[in-house]
Amino acid sequence: MKILVLHRVPYFKIEYHRGISHDRHDVTYFGTDQALATLPPGLRCDRVSRPGVRPVFEEAREWLTHLPRDFDRIISVSEYELLDAAMLREHLGVPGAPPAQVVLARDKVLMKRAVQEAGLRVPRFLPLPRFLEGDRPAPWRGRTVLKPHRGASSEDVLVFDTPALAEAAIREGRTGITRLDAGRDREDFQVEEFVSGPIRHFDGLVQDGEILVLSASEYVNTCLQYSQGHPLGSFQIEFSDETRAWVARALAAVRIEDGSFHLEAIVQDGEPVFLEVGNRVGGADVVAAVELATGVHLPSYELRALLGEPVAGMLPRSPARPRHYGWFAYPGHHLADREYRGLDGEAAFRDTPSVVAWNELAVGAPLPDHITYQTGETILTGIVTGDTPQALRDWMTGLFGSLSVRTRPVAPTPSEQVPA
Repeated sequence: MKILVLHRVPYFKIEYHRGISHDRHDVTYFGTDQALATLPPGLRCDRVSRPGVRPVFEEAREWLTHLPRDFDRIISVSEYELLDAAMLREHLGVPGAPPAQVVLARDKVLMKRAVQEAGLRVPRFLPLPRFLEGDRPAPWRGRTVLKPHRGASSEDVLVFDTPALAEAAIREGRTGITRLDAGRDREDFQVEEFVSGPIRHFDGLVQDGEILVLSASEYVNTCLQYSQGHPLGSFQIEFSDETRAWVARALAAVRIEDGSFHLEAIVQDGEPVFLEVGNRVGGADVVAAVELATGVHLPSYELRALLGEPVAGMLPRSPARPRHYGWFAYPGHHLADREYRGLDGEAAFRDTPSVVAWNELAVGAPLPDHITYQTGETILTGIVTGDTPQALRDWMTGLFGSLSVRTRPVAPTPSEQVPA
């Protein structure tokens, strides 16, 4: 089989060789030089570099116009390039989910409409242009969320106390979001009511519309708080047959039929309220935590499903002594103009038996200038285990309450120093 991979996510996060036989198949990786540099040196494959200045669909189409090649499958596991892969499949007549199906799991307005039509509760919401038109008030009061349709990592997400305050900030160009304040791209945003309650994420694998693997977790803090500089984590929890059925209905509504999924919901008054879903694995250390708990490496089996290989009978058995796992991350992007010098308050946690992995940034390293959960980029990431969800929650809240970060200004380079 000839396989084209639109390569963006670092190789070690996916480990493509665990799901695709590079000896049996002819695999081509299409990506920027930075992305291609993450491929193992000895991997049997073709590497095709792209400039990375235009959407990957446009650059791939141009490449294949000048150097025509045939492919049996076109795959992307990056949330940012799922739609490009679908457009390229459609352009070349390659099997796989078409753009109209893929966009349901990318556009937060379309997905909420679909889930609502399936009879599941969603926050009340409006596309931004509709929110701003006429004199009709929003159909809710209280806290209001402004967010992009297709954003990730809570970038450009704001919370206002009321719809009126949100509207005023947008109309007066003082949201702090450059393109909005310049009067551009309003059609790329939406507003929705703020729903309070524990936030949970559901991760797993589906093939032919059937859930084969499901893991449920609850956040400690929120992704929005992480974007603002606070630590974030999640711990695995038990779930009921009713919850599994709810997840299945949500996936069916947005037509996620093959591959991994990451679904987020808020539990309010005992009822799940759908937030968003992606046809991809979760970020941070979600993949590792799910594999530790279930024995299933989600990207590997997602790749097999996308190649049309049967997965259900191939899944490993869960560990004989099940345990709960969680992941945690401490951000550094809010300190981007500083140099990392170490942690205080971590000693009581770093070497405890609960710790499965502890990955701390090297002292002296510059801090990231963008939101990232990536090990080696942000200050601290790790995985922890416990006998109960409550034990994991307590461990994480204790860690987050104890940690403090030492930094200092980045020393100027010789070219930046001004002579006396």
